[in-house]
Amino acid sequence: MSGRIGGAATALVLLSAMAVVSDAAWAQSGKITLYTSQPDKIAADTVAAFRAKHAGVEVDIFRSGTTEVMNKLQAEFTAGDPRADLLLIADAVSMEALKAAGRLLAVTDADVSAYPEAAYDRDRTYFGTKLITTGIMYNTAAKKPTSWKDLADPSAKGQIVMPSPLYSGAAAIHMGALTSDPTLGWDYYKALARNGAVAVQGNGAVANAVRRGEKMYGVIVEFLAIDARAKGAPVDFVFPTEGVTAVTEPVAILKASKNPAAAKAFLAFLLSKEGQELAAKQGFLPAHKEVAPPAGFPKTADVKIMPMNIKAVLDQDAANKRRFNELFGG
Repeated sequence: MSGRIGGAATALVLLSAMAVVSDAAWAQSGKITLYTSQPDKIAADTVAAFRAKHAGVEVDIFRSGTTEVMNKLQAEFTAGDPRADLLLIADAVSMEALKAAGRLLAVTDADVSAYPEAAYDRDRTYFGTKLITTGIMYNTAAKKPTSWKDLADPSAKGQIVMPSPLYSGAAAIHMGALTSDPTLGWDYYKALARNGAVAVQGNGAVANAVRRGEKMYGVIVEFLAIDARAKGAPVDFVFPTEGVTAVTEPVAILKASKNPAAAKAFLAFLLSKEGQELAAKQGFLPAHKEVAPPAGFPKTADVKIMPMNIKAVLDQDAANKRRFNELFGG
């Protein structure tokens, strides 16, 4: 009897070992489909870097703006045939909507030890892959600002330009964070309106206005200002004392994924030090605190991110945009 028990135990160990090998092999084989809003070249470079480590995994890409990605995904949900394994899109508000609908897989063992808490969902359903922060770009012919409140000062009257949250996802998140801040709130946006601030469709238009000296101050994502400065434009960028808001370009795995193990391998690569070094090489501020930023950027650990309740931003988004439109127009 003891021989049979010993043989059964040995067989069980072997079967368990085979299962582990099988799972590991599955994690590095098969096909996954990535839906992303990354620019074409950045998406292609990201996938190529992942496949250099996981050559057995084939990655199909659907790339478009976040709105179109979400519309395509919603249509697939309605048809009962979601095809994406992974999402890598611009903002956490869209991810929060998917989380609320029960569409995202919780990856509780994801390594976020080197990440600021503001960069990932506390329930581990989506994870920021970089920090695209919004601060103040200014023309060096003007006085250097230090605070968000400086834009409401009479000395800046008629000299402020900002992206409209009706068009820019980063601007919508920025508005949600600042209007929920107890020291700023909607009174701050009302003060900006009284000070003659104008809203334009995107961050690129903000950069052009400040670079050309049409406006002295712009609310903008940092990489555009830092890039303009590096190219010799008479501009600089300020991280305000209250902090900056951040779009984190989060990644998530759908519960409907047909190859969740391979999808987890892709997610783990993006969050790894190597994956974050790739983000820095691509010109973004890495979310990983131990990865060196691109030239001209501060260290991630030194960036103060303003607190934000993503669910509240999602719930209030439509109302916030209506109020913004009333103040500044479309």
